[in-house]
Amino acid sequence: MSPESAIMPGSFATTPATQLDDHIASHQADPAPTLPQPRRRVLAAPEYHPPLAARTALRLDFNENTFAPSPRVLERLQSVTAADLTVYPEREHAEIATAAHFGLTPDQVLLTNGVDEAIHLLCLAFLEEDDEAIINTPTFFMYDVSVGIMSGNLRRVQCDESFAFPFDRFLAAITPRTKLILVASPNNPTGTTIAREQLLQIASAAPQAVLFVDEAYFHFHGETTLGDVGHIPNLIVGRTFSKAYGLANLRLGMLAGPAPLMHAVRKVASPYNVNGIALTVLPDALADQDYLSWYTDQVRAGRARIEATLRDFNVRFWPSEANFVLFEIGPRHAEFVTLMRTKSILLRDRSSDPGCTGLIRITVGIEDHVTQGLAALRESLDVMKWQRP
Repeated sequence: MSPESAIMPGSFATTPATQLDDHIASHQADPAPTLPQPRRRVLAAPEYHPPLAARTALRLDFNENTFAPSPRVLERLQSVTAADLTVYPEREHAEIATAAHFGLTPDQVLLTNGVDEAIHLLCLAFLEEDDEAIINTPTFFMYDVSVGIMSGNLRRVQCDESFAFPFDRFLAAITPRTKLILVASPNNPTGTTIAREQLLQIASAAPQAVLFVDEAYFHFHGETTLGDVGHIPNLIVGRTFSKAYGLANLRLGMLAGPAPLMHAVRKVASPYNVNGIALTVLPDALADQDYLSWYTDQVRAGRARIEATLRDFNVRFWPSEANFVLFEIGPRHAEFVTLMRTKSILLRDRSSDPGCTGLIRITVGIEDHVTQGLAALRESLDVMKWQRP
């Protein structure tokens, strides 16, 4: 990773304007605009562009469960009737079950349409135009998108090449205007973590701000702040059911926080934001701890195998606590991803992320999928006559 690839703290990446943006900009001076005007923050916000190519090969690109959800979930799906599909979905029964599972009260829990919606709701509930939010980079791109729609004051604290959480500089970025702090642990795309003690110090340093701890990859790591919910007045924790639980297609996430804060978030959420199929199967997914333990054990073992293979090839990588590993291919990153695709393996090129030029992310799945991925990785590096940049 070259020094030139690093983006300094506070710097911004630009997103190409859409045709609509260009058209609107060209008519800003017109006394009578010919099109409705989106809010300025919407025009300025970055855009997420999902891959357009078919994902029909082995999916080691998006950090999904590569196998299946719990057999109990599949069994429950068989009981869904045609009449069930005609009813508006109500979250309450699933939120009661979820709260009980995690040792919380129902007023501390909100189910969401994935963690993406959860982040969006936090920004709607807590950010005014002049407020500041803080993230470390590189991290989950949807933080940029959701914050940018509400406020133009996103402070980005860039990690160094170790990708360790920049704790001291992060604390220094907090100001009286800070109203939302978003931290992923383990972090995506780096797989690095931040200690619970440091997270609690951040919450204490910014009592006027909501600290959102995104624990999407908790099951592959094990350390959590969920037990601090209700004891730390400005802490909200996010979880997803897309990763270890294997429910990505049903779009289901969770926010857990103090009841007064969750009341505010609930006010900006749609009453029917989560589909009924997801709500129906969630209690079964939560109850099957044997399946969850099996899958997470598969990922931990596969992660160790991937890191060992990268070490054998002298490929630089960053030790991960998530269900993926980030590694460096360098200037030939696009060639490597293309080679892997020809071998029916999908990877994610992270070169567009701040400080990640030449870096690739591989998802860790079950044993057989890791074996397939590593075979293709070895073949691709041999074809490239791999030498570490």
